[in-house]
Amino acid sequence: MASPNINYRSLAEEHANPFQTTTTTAANIKTNLDDAKTFTAAAHLGEHADDEEDGDQEHDHEHEDMSHNSGIMIHIVPETGKESQRWNHIEDLDSFFSRMYNYQQKHGFRVIVLDEVFQVLELGFVIWLFTFSTHCIKYDVLFGNSLPEPNRTKTMLSDVFISTGECVSKFGFFTYLTIFLAAIYLGIRLLKTIYHITQYADIKRFYNTALGIEDSDLDNITWHDVQQRTRKVQAEQHMCIDKELLTELDIYHRILRFKNYLVALMNKQLLPVRFQLPLIGEVVSLSRGMLFNIDFILFRGPGSPFQNNWQLRDEFAVRSNQTELAQRLSKLILGVALVNLLLAPVIFLWQLIYFSFSYANILRKEPSALGVRTWSNYGRLYLRHFNELDHELDARLNRAYEYADRYLSSFSSPLAAVIARNGLFISGGLLILILALGIYDEHVFQVEHVLSIIAALTVVGVLCRTFIPDENLIWCPEQLMTAILAHVHYLPTEWKQQAHTAHVRSEFSNFFQFKAGYLLSEIFSPFVTPFVLIFVFRPKAMEIVKFFRSFTVSVRGVGNVCSFAQMDVRKHGNPDWQINNSHLLDLPGLNNDPLHQQQQQQQSLAGGKTEMSLVRFTLNNPEWQMPKEASKFIKGIREHAIDELVQAKTSPQTAARDNPLMHSLISFGNIGEAYSSIANSVLAADVSPEQLQLSQSMNAGRASFNNPPAGLGVGAGAAAASDFRQMLQQNLGEPLSSMSMGPGDSMRRLRLSKAEGRLEGPTDTLLYSLYGVEPRLAKNPIGVTVADMCLSALYLHELSQQKRLSRQSRIEEADERPGPSSRGPRPQAPTQPPTGSAGHTVITSKAAERTPLLGNIRS
Repeated sequence: MASPNINYRSLAEEHANPFQTTTTTAANIKTNLDDAKTFTAAAHLGEHADDEEDGDQEHDHEHEDMSHNSGIMIHIVPETGKESQRWNHIEDLDSFFSRMYNYQQKHGFRVIVLDEVFQVLELGFVIWLFTFSTHCIKYDVLFGNSLPEPNRTKTMLSDVFISTGECVSKFGFFTYLTIFLAAIYLGIRLLKTIYHITQYADIKRFYNTALGIEDSDLDNITWHDVQQRTRKVQAEQHMCIDKELLTELDIYHRILRFKNYLVALMNKQLLPVRFQLPLIGEVVSLSRGMLFNIDFILFRGPGSPFQNNWQLRDEFAVRSNQTELAQRLSKLILGVALVNLLLAPVIFLWQLIYFSFSYANILRKEPSALGVRTWSNYGRLYLRHFNELDHELDARLNRAYEYADRYLSSFSSPLAAVIARNGLFISGGLLILILALGIYDEHVFQVEHVLSIIAALTVVGVLCRTFIPDENLIWCPEQLMTAILAHVHYLPTEWKQQAHTAHVRSEFSNFFQFKAGYLLSEIFSPFVTPFVLIFVFRPKAMEIVKFFRSFTVSVRGVGNVCSFAQMDVRKHGNPDWQINNSHLLDLPGLNNDPLHQQQQQQQSLAGGKTEMSLVRFTLNNPEWQMPKEASKFIKGIREHAIDELVQAKTSPQTAARDNPLMHSLISFGNIGEAYSSIANSVLAADVSPEQLQLSQSMNAGRASFNNPPAGLGVGAGAAAASDFRQMLQQNLGEPLSSMSMGPGDSMRRLRLSKAEGRLEGPTDTLLYSLYGVEPRLAKNPIGVTVADMCLSALYLHELSQQKRLSRQSRIEEADERPGPSSRGPRPQAPTQPPTGSAGHTVITSKAAERTPLLGNIRS
């Protein structure tokens, strides 16, 4: 993907320092901007020194004429108070854009300030409650073991509580130490809160003055609109001095720089998500504590590979430093693990208290909340696209939530069901006995531990009900898994036609876990995290160093980013997911060099991560001027689909057998009623002259290789129309009727600030290429993005599956052919990634949990 604003050289290819730009030129640009703050100056890092001198002279003339020429318009930001606010040359744009995004998603300044203040108060409340409950309550009076001093029969609050002076006199060394340490942490947290408030005050001024958005309008504006207004401010005031204009991808890179690295590390199997525990076996887990430690080790801590928010350390540019850097990283991981081990009891106690306080009221009213499923942190990170913001990820995975819940609920263990039915019967019998006796005589409820027994029996009953299958549930695992795939976009290829097996169900449950499992993993993570860091993550230090060196590029105006996040299908595209010229790539003798295929696999990601991320990003950001190779790839998908649609409608007897688009549309139509209507509209429409002409031109290009039959005429399409509609009725089965929510309905239930992409929707999509503007979608443009991405995901998976099967078939034919082969060396099948990478796709969460002490670390 060639682009004048991007340096695509990886660190392994650099001889000089790739992270440093021309400092002399940058200094000259900064000087120009300081001398001319009242007007716009274009700054280009690649200009020659002569051009810069000419530019200086031009600016001098403009400055002299400024006061005499009333026709020149100067952009001045509206004043706030008595001083106008300028936004040129913001030093840390990563933090600035991240705060901008949080400001819009968290609904403005007042909400953010209250949230920050209450987080500090929560900590103070826990410290006070712990001290008060330990030293200031007379438990013998409270429990009725002794009577109040005046020998009253009725116990008053004053009889239970100890006076402040007497309470303080009971404090011991441990209590004073706990209060002292808590006060230090509380003071640091308070200073951090004040700093955050001052920073968000600047963001508020930026929204109100530069963007012209008041806090009251934040819920009625999309992030896409905020992003476009920010780009206009950049063109006028140059927040980034290294580039005249910022692209949508630049802003995403700034906000998601480290998150993109984590997505790539997950895909390359370099994160510690699978490990063995004694007496338990293999465990798949990624707690928020682990995410916090990984983020600290790799990006933000002292000694981490990144020296600031936007630049990798210079030592990574030299290959000979790899061993030393790996040793340094290994020591850093060991040090962080030992600190975690030392603080494990304190963090465990805090986690236990926090989650108890957070869920006590919920569990009291709804004990069944522990049986609700949620997307795991491992799943959220694995299923995340490159350059996908949190609200985009949540919206996408929320749409798959009900399908995933129904899929796992359709499985049941006969043995567990028998035990659960009997457990439910026994617990119900005991509970009804206690309640009946209590109704007869209320003194029963005053007997010691009776209420505790009732609560325990209630919890046992709730847990037993989760293991009893629904008798009215319809068994359709393959259809549900296809619906899940349409929304989450990534699932292992070996799961196809295997969704009914216990293995797939077990692997999928790692992505979609019970709330109870999530809480237990978070509470006990302080004891597990240190050992996982030492024995699982630390041995991968050298691989991590090589990863940062090989897959880091320098982008002008952005800094160092993960090269995969550039979504360069030419450099990092997976051969099995490439669409353009697929008829050439599949031919014997072409691109069959095993070494070449191995290099391609090393430079690519599993599961079509690069390709799928590119498709999604273009749909959510239709204004983005994508590079030539990306545009060619997107165009190739749509042209390939049009050709297959024409082929299907003119040859219905083979449409259902070997046409990826037909399989995709039928699967798409079975998701729900709204999707079925769209699929029917596409499949039942007549072939347009434009589609027919495109198909004929593509077939003419393949004629010299494949020798296809003579052209496809309109008459042939009309003659086959009745056969095609009959095939359509036979294959397009009943949709998941209970899941009647359409592609746009889920968006209507969200605030506008949570919407994906722009309100007008994309103007160029796969659905529009196949059918045109569908009336149902035209009424809700946001639904176009959702529906088109679902269809694109299914179609790309079908094409990838077809290419793998075709390659495997050629290999088997070559093995069976006697004598020397005339087609050159036999290609080896591309190395499939280990099951932990491509084999375990995950599905993400409805609403991310917040963990104390660690902040809002989200996968």
